Amino acid sequence: MDPRAREVSIRGEMIRLGQLLKLADIVGGGGEVKVYLAESEVTVNGEPEQRRGRQLHPGDVVIANGTELRIVSRAGGELA
Repeated sequence: MDPRAREVSIRGEMIRLGQLLKLADIVGGGGEVKVYLAESEVTVNGEPEQRRGRQLHPGDVVIANGTELRIVSRAGGELA
């Protein structure tokens, strides 16, 4: 795994992109998410994404701020 890659564990079956960016400390708060997505390159599974409400599920890979975030089930990593 890339040194800048992180696994983010979620409790349920999904997390929204905006919630993930806050959890991963990419943005500080909800108001920053919309601006960040408009001004920064974020990809979900290799495709550009700007919708903060995009649903993410275990197995999805988000790249934001040069960091790869892999969504996994609750078995390990950070809890959402």
